[in-house]
Amino acid sequence: MQAEFSVEIGPDAAALEIPWRSEDGSLRYLDLRAQPELLLNIKEGRLYRPLGEFLSSINSSGSMLQTAKCDTWTTRKLGPDEEAFGSPCKFASYVDLVFADDAPRYSFEQHERLGQAACRLLGKAPEISAAAEFVLRRCFFHDDSDPDASRDGYCLTLYASGYGDDEEEAQRRWTIALKLLENALLQLSASGFQKT
Repeated sequence: MQAEFSVEIGPDAAALEIPWRSEDGSLRYLDLRAQPELLLNIKEGRLYRPLGEFLSSINSSGSMLQTAKCDTWTTRKLGPDEEAFGSPCKFASYVDLVFADDAPRYSFEQHERLGQAACRLLGKAPEISAAAEFVLRRCFFHDDSDPDASRDGYCLTLYASGYGDDEEEAQRRWTIALKLLENALLQLSASGFQKT
């Protein structure tokens, strides 16, 4: 499984805000770690069971992380770097991840180490037509008592993609990739990663 880590920080780079809300208010941040039952309100988690399971595991007490946002999609528009997979269809998802504990949320180095460590673990996984990418981005953590106050920190956006001749095959490979990602992140959590 191909796994990569990159950094996208700059004035024009995408950034996450927690909590967040869509302009029309129909979508918003749900703290699944504090209220696991809210997972039922995440459409993508209901539609795609592997994503629901991933969200449940990553927001559990056994994980050093929690999730902030996610989405899924299918496409046949592949980039030149994806031609190596030899398949015309991609099923993909992204999940924004933040540390559950407050202190590491503001450490660039902790996020960088986590992304690189996860990629090393995934590099040992069997070869499949799937890819993962961890992108380190800025995240603005807003104070619940003062919505205008925020603290600059970081997050990791995790992209998982499966490739196949059709959507069904691509989705099967994405499911495998997502399970490998879940296992890698839980293994790093159990290893005491944050304390090293």
